[in-house]
Amino acid sequence: MNEIIANLSVKQLAGMIDHTFLKPFGTAENIEKLCAEARKYEFAMVAINPAEVETCVKLLEGSPVRVGAAIGFPLGQTTTECKAFETRDAIAKGATEIDTVINVRALQKGCLDIVKKEIEEMVAICRPAGVICKVILETCYLSDTEKETVCRIAKEAGVDFVKTSTGFGTAGATVEDVALMRRVVGPEIGVKAAGGIRDLDTALAMIKAGATRIGTSSGVTIVEAYKSAIK
Repeated sequence: MNEIIANLSVKQLAGMIDHTFLKPFGTAENIEKLCAEARKYEFAMVAINPAEVETCVKLLEGSPVRVGAAIGFPLGQTTTECKAFETRDAIAKGATEIDTVINVRALQKGCLDIVKKEIEEMVAICRPAGVICKVILETCYLSDTEKETVCRIAKEAGVDFVKTSTGFGTAGATVEDVALMRRVVGPEIGVKAAGGIRDLDTALAMIKAGATRIGTSSGVTIVEAYKSAIK
């Protein structure tokens, strides 16, 4: 870990974090706190459910922090048309990043045309709008071959990031999955590690494996620990 600590500033680490609040419950204060922390630490973005997009846009006005909407979340089991509508609606309401869960069951049934179509449509909607798009694999349910297949489809479609997990599956990000995804997509596309990243050591291990974004609700804890570690 020492090599990463030596070459990564606190600001750079914070700028790799997607600060999340994706629970199905919570108060207005939870979202206000999320945005206030994101503004203070200059995280890359806040990751929220689409219903909170307009609120977060207002709370982050004048800040460089981006607003990210989770689409087809967390199961990915809506139709391609529904995901496309959700994406357009979130962007219309101010979202500047989109994280979409693939249809895992379609993938496992061998219906790659469905997976390909939903990814291509996301890119087609996001790219003209200048919106960053990420594909969530939900790696805990997939074989290595399936992970590689989705990463290849995503790369060919022109996504900005491939992402490990929703955080709602049976497991989250692993170093092995991040390394696999990085190997398949190469250096041009981002890899986002998400799910179960709650401390500095885990975050740095993901970065060392090839992650360029970290999705976590523990961003403040991670950055504060990093500040202490590099003193």
